[in-house]
Amino acid sequence: MKLRWFVFLVVLLAGCSSKQDYRKPDWNPEVPVKRAMQWMPITEKAGAAWGVSPRLITAMIAVESGGNPDLVSKSNAVGLMQLKASTAGREVYRHMGWSGQPSTSELKNPERNISMGAAYLSILEHGALAGIRDEKVMQYALVVSYVNGAGALLRTFSSDRSEAIEEINDLSADAFLKHVVDNHPAPQAPRYIWKVQKAMDAM
Repeated sequence: MKLRWFVFLVVLLAGCSSKQDYRKPDWNPEVPVKRAMQWMPITEKAGAAWGVSPRLITAMIAVESGGNPDLVSKSNAVGLMQLKASTAGREVYRHMGWSGQPSTSELKNPERNISMGAAYLSILEHGALAGIRDEKVMQYALVVSYVNGAGALLRTFSSDRSEAIEEINDLSADAFLKHVVDNHPAPQAPRYIWKVQKAMDAM
């Protein structure tokens, strides 16, 4: 009987600790950051145009594509910032007053890809995530929303957007990250925050 409880406890603790393992296995940002930084002239231009940190954009390029403009994922995310034409691409097009969505060749163009990625970050910041006051919390919220959608993040706080933003504003950056670890439905969400921060620190 005691052995059974011991085994149960070990399994339970393993399950609890696995959520904290988003930093394992370790990720070395040195090479991807170096490759991403070659696009800095475009990143700085796009960042200035859309009011987004060029360092954040560059870090996301390092994490998303390792600086490879021709990369296409299994889920059809394309280019340096791994944009999906049917989601982020369509959203940017709509914001610009255009119909349709970008082509794969357009998203493989480094200047267009970075510009659209910066635009999408700006849309998130001034749209679904508007009202988040802490700069670091906003950064964390942006990178999670960029990958998994703002709705998925906000619903971990409340089904009402305003209430969700209020709850977020009660948290420090560390507390927000812990909330993402404990509550976000996508297990890769906290790892993405960590990798982007690690890439920024490596610049």
